[in-house]
Order: sequence, then structure tokens, then C-alpha cells
Amino acid sequence: MKQLTNREEEIMELIWDNGPLFVKDIIRLWADEKPHYNTISTIVRIMEEKGFIGHEQYGNTHRYHALISRQEFSKGTIKDVVAKYFNKSYASVISMFVQEEEISFEEIQKLIQQAKSNKNKTNG
Repeated sequence: MKQLTNREEEIMELIWDNGPLFVKDIIRLWADEKPHYNTISTIVRIMEEKGFIGHEQYGNTHRYHALISRQEFSKGTIKDVVAKYFNKSYASVISMFVQEEEISFEEIQKLIQQAKSNKNKTNG
């Protein structure tokens, strides 16, 4: 999956939270100092080239919408991180969380139960 810059990710969040938006809407919803119209216009065109958003044309302007869901993006991002930093090992990720005390024994037990339940469903 292609990556998004921080600013592109902020725009995706706005589109996911608010639905299809024009560039002027993105600027209006921007939390920090308002970026220039041309800056946002350029960024959304790049995002469209990357395949994250599409547009509908309304006269001389475009309304942009998500082509990928937040869940799809999150899943792809996690997979990329695991591949890049943990040698494609999800067990290494969990081990790191255990070592850093970011996950409890009870949470691990719940994950084991979930894995058993999923296995039973597929072997069913």
C-alpha cells in the first residue's frame, strides 16, 4: 500500500469524518493555521494519483471522496509497519508490547480466546 504524508492523512481524516468535501470545505475544517487553497488543491490531486481519493466534478471545481475506508487504511498501515520493522512477525509485535508492559496478561488471554474462536469457526 502506498503511504500518506502527515498532511495527506489529516485530509483523509477530514474526508472520512465528514464525507465528500470540496477544497474550500477542507480548509474550513482545518484545525490549525489555514493552509492556502492551492496547497490543499495540490495535495488532494496527489492523493488522487495515489488512489486514496476520487472526485466528482461540479462545474470548475471538484468534490473529493474516499476510495479507501479508514479500516482498510489502518489494516494496510499496520501490515506495512509489521513488514518493515518486525520482519513480518506479528508475534514480535506482541512480544514488544509485553516487554514494554503495554499489554496485560488478561488482554493476551482474550486474544488467545479470540484466536481459538476464529479457528473453531473456520474448522467448523
